[in-house]
Amino acid sequence: MSSASPDSPAVSPDFPAVSPDSPARRGMPLGRRAVLAAASATALTGLATPATAATPVRGRPRALPGGGDLGPNVLVFDPGTPGIQATLDEVFARQESAQFGTGRYALLFKPGTYNGLNAQLGFYTSIAGLGLSPDDTTINGDVTVDAGWFNGNATQNFWRSAENLALVPVNGTNRWAVAQAAPFRRMHVRGGLNLSPTGYGWASGGYIADSRIDGQVGPYSQQQWYTRDSAIGSWLNGVWNMVFSGVEGAPAQSFPNPPYTTLDTTPVSREKPFLYVSGSEFRVFLPEKRTNARGVTWGNGTPRGTSLPLSQFYVARPGVSAATLNQALAQGLHLLLTPGIYHVDQPVRVNRPGTVVLGLGYATLVPDGGVTAMRVADVDGVRLAGFLIDAGPVNSATLLEVGPQGAWRGHSANPTTVQDVFIRIGGAGAGKATTSMVVNSRHTIVDHTWVWRADHGEGVGWETNRADYGVVVNGSDVLATGLFVEHFNKYDVQWNGERGRTIFFQNEKAYDAPNQAAVQNGSIKGYAAYKVGDGVTTHEGWGLGSYCYYNVDPAIVQHHGFAAPNRPGVRFHDLLVVSLGGNGQYERVINETGAPTSGTSTVPSTVVSYP
Repeated sequence: MSSASPDSPAVSPDFPAVSPDSPARRGMPLGRRAVLAAASATALTGLATPATAATPVRGRPRALPGGGDLGPNVLVFDPGTPGIQATLDEVFARQESAQFGTGRYALLFKPGTYNGLNAQLGFYTSIAGLGLSPDDTTINGDVTVDAGWFNGNATQNFWRSAENLALVPVNGTNRWAVAQAAPFRRMHVRGGLNLSPTGYGWASGGYIADSRIDGQVGPYSQQQWYTRDSAIGSWLNGVWNMVFSGVEGAPAQSFPNPPYTTLDTTPVSREKPFLYVSGSEFRVFLPEKRTNARGVTWGNGTPRGTSLPLSQFYVARPGVSAATLNQALAQGLHLLLTPGIYHVDQPVRVNRPGTVVLGLGYATLVPDGGVTAMRVADVDGVRLAGFLIDAGPVNSATLLEVGPQGAWRGHSANPTTVQDVFIRIGGAGAGKATTSMVVNSRHTIVDHTWVWRADHGEGVGWETNRADYGVVVNGSDVLATGLFVEHFNKYDVQWNGERGRTIFFQNEKAYDAPNQAAVQNGSIKGYAAYKVGDGVTTHEGWGLGSYCYYNVDPAIVQHHGFAAPNRPGVRFHDLLVVSLGGNGQYERVINETGAPTSGTSTVPSTVVSYP
């Protein structure tokens, strides 16, 4: 769940107004069910023809086919498609408040110019252009995320995305008021970008990459934001933690006042794979790796990289078994997961170097019987992108495993990337997992993830959706760019590998700890949000924040947000901890360094450099 300023107004449409000192303040119906209207996963009728990548193979062939039907919830438009606005409006009506619904949609626009559109995006909705450059697909209009469904509170605007489009906003500024798991990638806004909801209510995001904003970016009430390898006209303000790496036009380093952490370049990056059309053929583009990256990849036209025809993908539809997915992978096919929910009774095993697993419209894997949803071998160049893993009711030891235990091979020339892969425990229903994501492979790049133990929705409670660890990194030389991990029962991030680096971290400790004893960590009060292993000799982080909101027992004390060995090779820049309205307190920021948080003031305690 996203944090919010405790002195701001909020009324959930599902619950009555609450007093300023109520635990339900911040628009979060904590300890109560907040079941929102679910959208049907059935196809929209009479509005669009399902996209077809290639003629499906009939019968039961020995080898699984590549290509195939992208399914009824992938809607493909061209400039001549009639009724585009009506289709967009119907999808939005289904998804606007369907926070834990089953509907999943991908809205894809072929290259060309589209006039007068306003694509409002609800939950589990992705919109994308199908050109090689964002400028190939121009919308003279808006792609809008606002918070009307939640009375102007944008802190729950999760699970939606915009990619690979050029926008000419009607009023000069496009509104993108999002929280976690809502990437804005490969976008060109020929104007400004407003990251706050109408009326400047609460907002807690967010992530921009490989995008150009010609005008001003106005975060207004956004508490934190990470922008990577982009170009902006200007940046208006900062609340707690605004981080930039490789961004042309970024504000100068000034943390904590204003709270800007600015790196001139991103050490290593490789943009997310994306679907595009070449003539009448769907293909998947694979951007190349960059080192010391700065600015967009597409500024001079066609981006650098390679592409694959869809005939080399097994195009999966909801209902397909894990055995079938594994058969396709074993035959050398990549996976394209079309929108929907996939139950897997065995791990999806990604064993071949260079395999691409790309989800559309927040395709969701649910492990049954306590299995791990996906396992990746210790091989070069795997690309995981654009899907959600939802824990099942039987506890899984892990949900995503990148490399087996003991992985040792180097992959610096061709790393595995994990991009816009989100993990959820509870919320949509009962779910448990001891550890959500384990990264064992060296040189892995985790580029934008939200790993979330739910604090509201179905199946939520200290033991009901038990999940001790969010992200555990055992591999060396791992880089995280845009790491959001929240509400775990013990360590949210535990980093054991050498030479790890994190650029931007956002965290909230678990709201629902029943008392101090429940979070006691030996002699230490509470588990750090971000723990570097005691044996690690080299580690570095920039722009890391942890917040607490212990609403069940506001007297809980968290000793520190960050814990790490005190040695010269372990370095942190621009750390902060915040007590939201005095619901719990931090005694220190990192180890024994940093001032305690103060009463109910919701003012960060900061450390600019450690040690």
